[in-house]
Amino acid sequence: MKQTQKKSIKNIFRRDEKGLLGLSVFKKKLTTIEEKLAAIPLFQTLNVNELREITSIVHKRTYTEKEYICYQNDPGLGMYIIEQGEANVLLMGKVNGSSQLATISAGECFGELSLLDDSPRSASVITTMKSEIIGFFRQDLEELLNRNPKLGSKILMRLAQLVSERLRQTNSEVEKLRNEIESLSKSKKNKNIK
Repeated sequence: MKQTQKKSIKNIFRRDEKGLLGLSVFKKKLTTIEEKLAAIPLFQTLNVNELREITSIVHKRTYTEKEYICYQNDPGLGMYIIEQGEANVLLMGKVNGSSQLATISAGECFGELSLLDDSPRSASVITTMKSEIIGFFRQDLEELLNRNPKLGSKILMRLAQLVSERLRQTNSEVEKLRNEIESLSKSKKNKNIK
């Protein structure tokens, strides 16, 4: 076989970040849980085989309506993905009970920072209906890093990117709020001078 023929055949089966390149008939099909994981920003850069490995170590559980997934101030054990259902994120106050910060729906996740440390949860999360939840815990990630360092490192690098993006967004929002406060303060001073 000529060298150019070998090269073209090899290229059909070359892998990239998303799996096999070339003809779609050679691509592996994803299962439902793999598809859901692939839609989560933390796992979006994984190929089919890597998604399958993650699927084999995640934990699935059904929560009933109004069941807590995690409690504020408890140690963070890992991240959760809402496969089906919905949950409210609640900030528990010492005086006024709780206030709802957000609603998380199917396909959304929370608790990614718990993959890095066991800092206390900043809020409680409670289901609003029967919900299917996928858990990916720090212990699972640590075992993955030992068993498959390349995949574990890939997930950690992606997590670092996501945290970095959030920090930039937060810095931008804080700057906007600071400017608004300064503007309101100047406006109030000007009214008091007149």
